[in-house]
Amino acid sequence: MTCNLTLPVACVARATSNAAMGVGPQFGFEYSKYNGWPEIKESLMTGRIQAAYMLAPLVMDLADKKIPVKIVSLGHRSGAVIMVRTDSPHQRFKDLAGKRIAIPSRFAVDFLFLRKMLAREGMTPKDIQIVEMAPPDMPAALYAKAVDAYCTGEPFGAAAQRAGYARVLRMTRDEWRNYICCVLTVREELIAENRPMVQDLVNYVLGAGQWLDQKQDNRNKAVTIAAGRKFFNQDPNIIRFVMENPVDRVTYGDLRMIRSEFEELMQLSIEAGTIKGPVAYEKYMDESFTKAARATVIPL
Repeated sequence: MTCNLTLPVACVARATSNAAMGVGPQFGFEYSKYNGWPEIKESLMTGRIQAAYMLAPLVMDLADKKIPVKIVSLGHRSGAVIMVRTDSPHQRFKDLAGKRIAIPSRFAVDFLFLRKMLAREGMTPKDIQIVEMAPPDMPAALYAKAVDAYCTGEPFGAAAQRAGYARVLRMTRDEWRNYICCVLTVREELIAENRPMVQDLVNYVLGAGQWLDQKQDNRNKAVTIAAGRKFFNQDPNIIRFVMENPVDRVTYGDLRMIRSEFEELMQLSIEAGTIKGPVAYEKYMDESFTKAARATVIPL
């Protein structure tokens, strides 16, 4: 997902720096692709992976259940959309009353975006039919009229929009400017055993974010990197569409971690029933790395 675009950039930039210095990958980052949140969650819980881009409410829930994980950085801002068919009569959000709407998961922040839009119109989730579905399946489901709309992160909105059969009804860029969903999460033993490694990763992610938002040429380079088999393994034209329509559909330059934003996210998650109750900020958050961070200059 394009929410995670800072990670392929960070991985390649680190490998490039290592090669230029003639050193081995002692601080290399290895990218692993997973097909769904349950698999990532399981791998992080069992320690098969030590760091991952995770849904923020999921991390809060894991930390509350005493799984030793901490959020150390954001990965992006914005990047979620509500899509409808190009030929559908739906022009206002209220027009979705009674319709079937797909979401990735009830833990997904996309679902919180949908709930926020419902509340703004004086509606509740009971006023629509919610279907949980893997984001890659959503464009085809909309095309086949199996659903009337879907709410998800990019590039799965752009894929249908670029193909011509879907249009954006609402996007977080316009409705929830400081929206965050994917956050860089690490296991606490990695922090205890190798703080420099975690700091280096955060520095590269923040550097990648600033680099991505500097100029379109950098975004074009990122598209080529991320589309490859080693990373997203997706059509570069779809990722490029996300980067250009409009250019701030997803942003990466402002990765500050702001307590009030996470607390709003938690309150929305509690109201949605995805988190049972309040989780102390310090339980799931380690701000020390972003506070000490020096965004790495990306040599790409």
